[in-house]
Order: sequence, then C-alpha cells, then structure tokens
Amino acid sequence: MPSLAIPTLAAFAAAAIAEIAGCFAFWAWLRLGKSVLWLGPGLMALAFFAWALAQVEAEHAGRAYAAYGGVYIAASLAWLWMVEGQRPDRWDMTGAAICLVGAAVILFGPRS
Repeated sequence: MPSLAIPTLAAFAAAAIAEIAGCFAFWAWLRLGKSVLWLGPGLMALAFFAWALAQVEAEHAGRAYAAYGGVYIAASLAWLWMVEGQRPDRWDMTGAAICLVGAAVILFGPRS
C-alpha cells in the first residue's frame, strides 16, 4: 500500500492551482471579455500543471490522474469561493467529499 507523502500532496495542490488558473485564463478571455493576453499566462500555467502532476509518485499515470480528479474537484470549489466570491453550498461540499473519498480509495486501495 503506497503512502501519501507530502510531496504527492504538494504536487496535487500545485497541479490543481495551476490547472484552475490556466483554465480560468481562457474562461476570462472567452466569457468575461478579458484581453487575449490572458492566454499567455494561462498556457504557462497549464504547462506547469502537466509538469506538477508528472511529479506524483505512481506506477501508472492513469491512477495518478484519477486520484488527482478528486483533489481537482475540491480545489475548484475552493476557487469558486476564494476567487469568484461564491460560497459552495452543501451539495457542492457533499459532492467534493464523495470525490475525495474516491481519490483515497484509488490511492490507498490494496493492490495485488
């Protein structure tokens, strides 16, 4: 059973922040009327996201990506609250908790 080391948590956190920031740059350009210049930093953030996720200690990329999915969902709700000023409701929080439990099962499930 692999242990969830601080470096893995840090890689997931960095990946989530970078992915959400990069995607938000595109959202801002397409949906909020921001300058096309938002795309440069957005692309750099997305490249950093890919690098950070590749730092996760896992034998298979798909398993690392699947576990990251739960972290991404929770981080997206944190972004919703902290950056966009919309507090997640109980259904958002319940869904995120379910996803984090799923991510833990993927990370800590016994492997043969």
